[in-house]
Amino acid sequence: MKMMSFILCLVLGALCYAELGTCIKKSGAHYIYILETLGPMLAFLRLWAQFILIRPASSSVVALAFGRYIVEPFFSPCSAPKLLVKMVTFAVAVNCWSVTFTTRLQIVLTTVKMGALVLIIVPGMIKLASGQTENFQGAFDTSSLTLDRLPLAFYAGLYAYAGSSVLNYVTEEVVNSKRNIPLSIILSMITVIIFYLLTNISYYTVMTSQEVLESNAVAVTFADRALQGFSSVIPVFVAVSCFGSLIGGCFSTPRMLFSGSREGQWPVLFSMIHIRRHTPLPAVLLMYPLMVFMILAGELFGLINFHSFSRWMFTGLTTLGLIVHRYQHPDVPRPFKVPLLIPAVYTVVCFFIVGMSLYSDPVNTGIGLALTLTGIPVYFLMVKKQRLPLCFIRVYRNLWHLPILSVLA
Repeated sequence: MKMMSFILCLVLGALCYAELGTCIKKSGAHYIYILETLGPMLAFLRLWAQFILIRPASSSVVALAFGRYIVEPFFSPCSAPKLLVKMVTFAVAVNCWSVTFTTRLQIVLTTVKMGALVLIIVPGMIKLASGQTENFQGAFDTSSLTLDRLPLAFYAGLYAYAGSSVLNYVTEEVVNSKRNIPLSIILSMITVIIFYLLTNISYYTVMTSQEVLESNAVAVTFADRALQGFSSVIPVFVAVSCFGSLIGGCFSTPRMLFSGSREGQWPVLFSMIHIRRHTPLPAVLLMYPLMVFMILAGELFGLINFHSFSRWMFTGLTTLGLIVHRYQHPDVPRPFKVPLLIPAVYTVVCFFIVGMSLYSDPVNTGIGLALTLTGIPVYFLMVKKQRLPLCFIRVYRNLWHLPILSVLA
């Protein structure tokens, strides 16, 4: 029941983004949808959170997973030194800005990723079909489920599906968007759900729930038990998958920054790309120190909770904006239209999760909220300067005309 509710929630969100992508035909995903429906300040806060919080933390999580799967096999069955994992993590974080062939590489990496999942799913299904079902006894026992743990469990699970809105970052670049955006989102969500469920079933067929929780690299532990001949290959496949996710993040985030620059809410510098490498070098240069700090100060699940608060709060605001857009612009063509109940339910679920997470993990989620709100004074400095007292405007102009800032401008 919990799993079915979880999957239903994901499908509802994907359908909402399919409609938004076909009726609001600008690139920028959450940012542009909130700008068009709920106003410029909330849109800027989404842009601000993406730049200083969501993307650096999300990339740090993936980079830490990369480091763990590269290092862990050399120390198995013991745990790998955390410092060594983080040092390897820094290396992949640096490399994510030097990719010059993103599209072709992503195709290759996605193929490798799907191959690795098949390699995990097949032996698990074979063992399950042969009658190895003892680990599923009491699988639906809800005695340990408490309300305060629910939001954090959702954050960890939803992290795997956070890419459902990635296509909306590049709406203007999609050919025949009226057809291809809904089709791509729906098919990709179905694919991810099926592979996600089958992979987890395979894990729990071979390992107990306690062993899954105690393992620092679940795929490595699984491979040691079920894939003796391929156990050394699985960590490499997982690391390649993580690297592909990092590259995908560097591909999508600059589109949002470009949209913010086009709307006059973000410096043009950070929407620029390298003239030869075609990568968002200025944006990555500024985000990289934030990534390094988060990698040093945080750990994987703490970082997930840290940035998930802002991510899902703005996701809820985005689907709320869909409802507002329906009433504000009833005559706008909607090639793909969902019943109004779908965004309403999804919005309530998102707000419930982010609200409860403040109680479940007040430190990480509270810091995430505080960092998001720091965008309010920045909004008035960068976008609404005319509303500030004259003395602040003079200081701002004097700072902006310093030599180094003049060169950047």
